[in-house]
Amino acid sequence: MLDEVEVSEMIAGAQGASSAAWGQLQMQQAQRNADQAEQRARALQSQAQAAQQEADQAQNNARELQGSSSAARNDADSARRNVTTMQSLGQVNAGLSELRTQIAEVVAPPPAPAVTPAFTNAEGQVTGTRINVTA
Repeated sequence: MLDEVEVSEMIAGAQGASSAAWGQLQMQQAQRNADQAEQRARALQSQAQAAQQEADQAQNNARELQGSSSAARNDADSARRNVTTMQSLGQVNAGLSELRTQIAEVVAPPPAPAVTPAFTNAEGQVTGTRINVTA
């Protein structure tokens, strides 16, 4: 039979083995928790990098749009200046046309003298078409 000391040693050994197994189980659980936390950290890091890349791309797009906006504004300003210039040229051309008309009227030869119409006397004869210079 077993004596009391042997039983105590067996109990102590069993408790030690149980305690070691429990410690081992806790260690494995802690390792799993650490591995899962590491996986979450990597996934979040990956998401953060993707978000940063999207933000960088959005920033680049914003810069490009800003440049395009400035170019379009410059084009619009240039077009407005062209419209103003065209209006001014139209006014100058109208003034020159009027001036040409006035110059043409001044330079034009005088109208031909009016021919005095011949008169007919009461008898139906045409008179006044010859001048008698022998008097």
